[in-house]
Amino acid sequence: MRRRRLRRTDDGTAIVEFVWLAVLLLMPLLYLMLAAFDTQRAAYAASAAARSATRAFVAAPDQATGYRQAQVAADLAFADQGLAGDGFRLTITCAPDPAACLVPGSVVIAQIRTGARLPLLPSAFGGSAPTITISAEHRSPYGTFREARE
Repeated sequence: MRRRRLRRTDDGTAIVEFVWLAVLLLMPLLYLMLAAFDTQRAAYAASAAARSATRAFVAAPDQATGYRQAQVAADLAFADQGLAGDGFRLTITCAPDPAACLVPGSVVIAQIRTGARLPLLPSAFGGSAPTITISAEHRSPYGTFREARE
C-alpha cells in the first residue's frame, strides 16, 4: 500500500488574509468618514441657519415678527440639510441696545447651537448617543441709513 504524503500549502489563504485586513482597516476608516460627513452637514446647517435667521430678522416689519421669521428661516436651513426635527437652539441678540433691534446702526446677532450625533452608535452605551457640539454665529447690520422700525 502506498502511503501518500499530505502536503499543506498556502494556496488560497491570500484572499482570506486580504478580506480580514480589509475589514479590520477599512471599516474604521469608513466609520470616521461617516462621522466627518455628518458633522460637516450639521456645521453647514448651523452656519446657513444663523445667516438666514439674521437676514429674516432684519427684513421683518417689527421685532416680534422678526423673532418668528428668524425661527422659521433657521428651521428651513436645517431641513435643507436633512436635519429637520433635530434639536438646535437659536438665540437672537442685538447690539448696542438689546431692546431696540430694528433701529439704524444696530447689529442683529444670531447664534445657533446644535449637536451632531455620531453615526451607528446606539443609546445603550450610556443613556444617549454621543454628540459633537456645533455652534455658529452670524451678524447682520440693520444699516445706518434705514428707517427705524419698532
